[in-house]
Amino acid sequence: MFSQLSDKLQDIFKDLRGHGTISEANVDAAMRQVRLALLEADVDFTVAKNFIARVREKALGEKVLRSVTPGQQIVKIFHDELSILLGGDAAPLNVGEPHRILIVGLNGSGKTTSSAKLARLLKKQGNAPRLVALDLQRPAAIEQLATLGKQIDVPVFTPEPNEKNVRRAAEIALQDRQSTKIDIFDTAGRQEIDEPLINELKLLKEFLQPQETLLVVDSATGQQAVSIATHFNDALNITGIILTKLDGDARGGAALSMREVTKRPIKFAGTGEKLDQFEAFVPERLAGRILGMGDVVSLVERAAEAVDLADAERLEKKLRSASFDFNDFLAQFKMMKRMGPLENILGMLPGMSNVQGLSVDEEQIARTEAIVLSMTAEERARPEILNARRRQRIARGSGQTVTQVNDLLRRFDTMRKMMKSTGKMKKMMAQMARKRG
Repeated sequence: MFSQLSDKLQDIFKDLRGHGTISEANVDAAMRQVRLALLEADVDFTVAKNFIARVREKALGEKVLRSVTPGQQIVKIFHDELSILLGGDAAPLNVGEPHRILIVGLNGSGKTTSSAKLARLLKKQGNAPRLVALDLQRPAAIEQLATLGKQIDVPVFTPEPNEKNVRRAAEIALQDRQSTKIDIFDTAGRQEIDEPLINELKLLKEFLQPQETLLVVDSATGQQAVSIATHFNDALNITGIILTKLDGDARGGAALSMREVTKRPIKFAGTGEKLDQFEAFVPERLAGRILGMGDVVSLVERAAEAVDLADAERLEKKLRSASFDFNDFLAQFKMMKRMGPLENILGMLPGMSNVQGLSVDEEQIARTEAIVLSMTAEERARPEILNARRRQRIARGSGQTVTQVNDLLRRFDTMRKMMKSTGKMKKMMAQMARKRG
């Protein structure tokens, strides 16, 4: 996410921080590079120009240039302005009366999946959502929404198979409303914006009077995404934006331009294909990620969701007694998977996003897990019984070589020895356990 822009900005500011004193010429040179980096990241030209002007004006202030750490001060100014650009005044989702959320957007933007992700999030927060399928143009969308609803255990209203009138379908859905408190309406899209689509959505919105009209936009479409958002906002007066596929957008220009151009907040971001890879859009946190400052708050929140307290306490006791085995190893794998892609997790750690050559080999992780899963329960609990014959069987069962199995066992043995020889890790885990308590 934003890796291309992030790398360039961090290089620029690293150079700026290297100067003991900073002149107006230094600031101008840095701002020219930043402006170029923003444009290469697909940020709207006017947005980039105005943003740089605001940063430059504040960076040239006497307090900044004469401070002990002028480079750091300028980075802070940039971070604060970036937070504002992304939507410093972003409002939370309105879940009040009339408890109706209208989801709009083009085909392929991720409307249906985002509707389900939002429903899952609202349910998790203690609400009672219902999904309403109103994409009468694409029968597969209705089936998809029904399937997703089952996966997250959320009720789904589906219209009659031959229904072609969206307003009538919406009216029946409201009449059919039972114990649900929030309705999420998934609507039809097109390959591109056209008059029939806009007219249909206008009539639907006029009938439903939703408190939220959220536009789903594919962030990877760059400048086109900004144009799409502008058109939808002009026609429907949207209340917020859901940016999808942020995990696959190395440039990130759409996210940086969207708020400024539409004057509407980005409320949620889709960070992967899974239904739990969906989060509230917090401008300040994203600004920190882009500048390599990390996002520890989001990391802690994600860990709190993924880590079971009983499992954490059991692991802490294992580490204290240096009895960590492959069953614990496998439990850690599952815990990490629940937190999402490791590349995303590393990006939340301060300074890690700009470490040269740092990458996560997901295939290697999958191979390691396959080896452990090919062990018997006894072998996982007592790795010392893994003789040559057992290792050959595990290699065949996991589709790996005996050398790869031996390599994993060697690394695991080294880790166990480290646990026995040092008290640092035990002490750290004990402190973490106390904090959680």
